[in-house]
Amino acid sequence: MSKGFLDLIKEQFLKGLPFVAYRKPNALEVKVIFQNDRELHYVSDYAESGFVFAPFDGAMPAVLLKKDKIFEEVLELGSKDTENPIFPALDEDSDKDFYLEIIERAIKNIDSGNLKKVVLSRSIEVETSKNPFVMFRDLLYQYPKAFCYIWFHPKIGMWLGATPEIFLETENNKFKTMSLAGTQLYKVGEAPIWKEKELEEQEMVTQYIHSSLEDKVSSLNVSDAMSIKAGNLWHIKSSVSGNMNNSRLIDLIDALHPTPAVCGLPKNAAKAFILSNENYDRQFYTGFLGELNFKEEIGRQSKRRNQENMAYRTIKNKTSLFVNLRCMQILENRVKVYVGGGITSRSVPEKEWQETLHKSRTMLNIILM
Repeated sequence: MSKGFLDLIKEQFLKGLPFVAYRKPNALEVKVIFQNDRELHYVSDYAESGFVFAPFDGAMPAVLLKKDKIFEEVLELGSKDTENPIFPALDEDSDKDFYLEIIERAIKNIDSGNLKKVVLSRSIEVETSKNPFVMFRDLLYQYPKAFCYIWFHPKIGMWLGATPEIFLETENNKFKTMSLAGTQLYKVGEAPIWKEKELEEQEMVTQYIHSSLEDKVSSLNVSDAMSIKAGNLWHIKSSVSGNMNNSRLIDLIDALHPTPAVCGLPKNAAKAFILSNENYDRQFYTGFLGELNFKEEIGRQSKRRNQENMAYRTIKNKTSLFVNLRCMQILENRVKVYVGGGITSRSVPEKEWQETLHKSRTMLNIILM
């Protein structure tokens, strides 16, 4: 019997060799990329091809897994109910006072005019004996609409996640991204009602993306905002698309990363506040990851006269990157879960704390189920 993707990535892990297994939103195929050596490769100008794993801090290099071998397998999801998962009791208040304190500090900076918005995060460490490969399988079943992944490099470690947010997708000269902000807990049969703070936060992200790209691209189009469900949460989303013209991929990445959805506004001031106040290293949380410059060959029949039986092929160059939200880091018998939320002048610290509890359930439900 041929081996499935879970067996193959276990073998790669036991050999201490890098790999990533992932499934795109609403897809059935799980794709695995294997690197044949332990070398730590970095991206230099985003003209490379491979699987990129980039940190929050753009001043740090992005890791590139080489495509030495690729394996694909269709995963049948079945009819597993994921609408109302059972969430075990867990004491998550250990860093509550500190988190509320930095929120208050952020609001003072916003009121004084230094910031418009800043995204503050924290981490939750949980003891677990659950196998990370089982957790990845559960992620695939629980979150079919998310980008689900398990990533490993022996010199960095192992990460898992299920993110709802596209960072940047390109196909030849065309690109698309999204503005995603606002969070509400999903309740069966109830549509979300968005308050001024959440609508304002999403509009900030949308305006930033538009202004950052308008002098680099053409045919820039921003859709109306709409509510989307991601796991047990609602968010507000606007789609952004256009043509890259003469811009390189690195130009768009530098303009967008980190977006106000994971950092804040103004970008440099918000990033400086985060690095000075969060009191821990986000590492790859709120960075981005995905396929970089994958070639896809499309065969089509020619319609030209006297060439009815001839086929021609076109090559598409595609990049598909996702923001690394709803993720966790494996630390031997412990798992570190990362969560955060956007702080504006309208923020209420206690509600912001509650929002991080809601967001943490995406990963904690997988660890503790």
